[in-house]
Amino acid sequence: MAGFTDTLENALLDHVFNGASYSTPTKWIGLFTVAPTDASSGTEVTSTGGYTRIAAATWTAASSGYTYNSTAIAFPTATGDWGTIDYFAVCTSSAGGAMIAYSSLAVSKTIATGDSVTFSTGSLVVTLD
Repeated sequence: MAGFTDTLENALLDHVFNGASYSTPTKWIGLFTVAPTDASSGTEVTSTGGYTRIAAATWTAASSGYTYNSTAIAFPTATGDWGTIDYFAVCTSSAGGAMIAYSSLAVSKTIATGDSVTFSTGSLVVTLD
């Protein structure tokens, strides 16, 4: 994983060092054409063409500083062009909400009408060291 956003970093620091409450957020995967940043910017695929974020609730228990998706994450078939997907982000809502983590994809993929995107089990890895 390339990074956690400032939002998540601050929440974790306050939780660990100040006793602030922190609840496990719902996790949604979004696809991006321009790199997300720690400040939660970037360009997500628009909701045209059948795009929607996908819930990703099931992750493995952390071990050796990492966790990964324990089930496949499949986006709907594109009904229009989505552009070239270079990044993904973990967000706390199906639309809007906070971005908490992000990474580049190992291989970019241009999504045109009729294409689909699936992340197989274990392909989205989040590390912390």
